[in-house]
Amino acid sequence: MSQDLLEATLDEQFPPEQEETPEFVPVPHALVPHLSETAILLDIDGTLLDLMPTPREVWVPPGLARTLNRLLRRTSGALALVSGRSLNDIDLIFAPDQFPAVGGHGAEMRLATDAEAVDIHAPPREKELKRRLAAIAKLSPGILLEDKGYSLALHYRLAPHAENAIYEAVSLIRADLPNAPIEVLPGKLVCEIKHSGFTKATGVHELMSREPFKGRRPLFIGDDVTDESVFGIMPEFNGLSFSVGRRVRGVDGHFDAPRDVRQFLARLLDDESATAAS
Repeated sequence: MSQDLLEATLDEQFPPEQEETPEFVPVPHALVPHLSETAILLDIDGTLLDLMPTPREVWVPPGLARTLNRLLRRTSGALALVSGRSLNDIDLIFAPDQFPAVGGHGAEMRLATDAEAVDIHAPPREKELKRRLAAIAKLSPGILLEDKGYSLALHYRLAPHAENAIYEAVSLIRADLPNAPIEVLPGKLVCEIKHSGFTKATGVHELMSREPFKGRRPLFIGDDVTDESVFGIMPEFNGLSFSVGRRVRGVDGHFDAPRDVRQFLARLLDDESATAAS
């Protein structure tokens, strides 16, 4: 029997062990530079906070606000929430705490807790277009319309059967109005329609050009399709990116769920305190 045939036979009888992919890939803290050199950028829904049946049902777990405020101090203010939600909505969720933030998928920004919002001049939506998009919510009970100011979101977590009908209706509107400057963002059981030209990535670009974020190494954590634009620009800043709930090509690490993100952020503080004490 030839050597090649022998090896092939042995391979069939004793196939090589398949390396199992772990359910959770820990994010090594050694990747993260000292907090004095880091800008921490965090998506909210599905990243910091657990997803709920409706957007209004999300809640801030005990201890999270304290962790974020401590990170805000340790980074000298270079911590920001990066969300499709409006700044007003973000503030309502975290009240009475307030954090620097990029809201509305990059349409508005606040650089510091005591600063006025910096509007990135997203133009208002045309009223008729807004009315037609909002009417899609009437296709089925359970479709929830969320007006975020700079975008409209159609949540169908309570009506998953309506997904195809929602996207077909949006496609028909876009076909009727081919010049309308809108962009459709598919998400986790949500279809979001926003003005084109503004993304979380454009907002983060603007944020990273301003103090106290300028010159720091960004660390971004996100979970949804809308966060992929930010994952894509992290190499421009020698930054780090981590996905939540799903593995995304090109990121530096992965978390299984928001609770793992919250634990990671708390450990960043503990590890740095331990280093300083040693």
